[in-house]
Amino acid sequence: MTNTTAVPAHGRHAASAATPDFAGMPRLIALMTGDEKHAPAAHSTLDALWVLYDRVLRVTPDAVDDPGRDRFLLSKGHGPMAYYAVLAAHGFFDESLLPGFGSYDSPLGHHPDRLLVPGAEIGSGSLGHGLPIAVGTVLGLRAQGLTDPRVWVLIGDAELDEGSNHEAIAHAGPAGLEQLHTLVIDNASATHGWPGGIASRFTSAGWAAETVDGRDHEALYAAFTAPHPGRPLAVVARVEPKG
Repeated sequence: MTNTTAVPAHGRHAASAATPDFAGMPRLIALMTGDEKHAPAAHSTLDALWVLYDRVLRVTPDAVDDPGRDRFLLSKGHGPMAYYAVLAAHGFFDESLLPGFGSYDSPLGHHPDRLLVPGAEIGSGSLGHGLPIAVGTVLGLRAQGLTDPRVWVLIGDAELDEGSNHEAIAHAGPAGLEQLHTLVIDNASATHGWPGGIASRFTSAGWAAETVDGRDHEALYAAFTAPHPGRPLAVVARVEPKG
């Protein structure tokens, strides 16, 4: 069901009471209950999302409309629980909204809505859309002369079965879209594979690519910040297989 209630003023851009702490994430996620949690999809992204928002992305609750901000696009939007918890932990909205997750009058739907969730750049969850949108976002920034903002998109390994992603990958490499960064969460749920692994699908199209342990925060940070002049970057974060 589509939610239509925007975040109330007191819930928008509410600063966290304390410095964000990864140890508190299980408590925040546990506040969100219901029958359609897509828990494996959410938990598989948690560590990577945390490192991005805590150490990499140049965006804050007060800068969600700043043209110079980094953009993060959650293509894997059918499992947004970790995303919501990370946004709440970093002050984009108050954690008091989390228990209402998925309810009729909550802004926190089963798929994120960019008009309702502070910090969300796109409405997502229909697989295969995020990476093409990210390519278009980079091209749009270039057209405006904005070459500093970085665009990140998180996709699932199964999304690479979608032809739209193949077209986006094939365009971004030769176009030299250095502002583009793709994070692939690999939980062994893809139908198809590639010789040499997922990273080879990107490097064969002219991307830089890193494959890391998706639970190792230091490895994730090093991969996220690896130099890749003149090329888009793909980071494949391997986590436990989807149960």
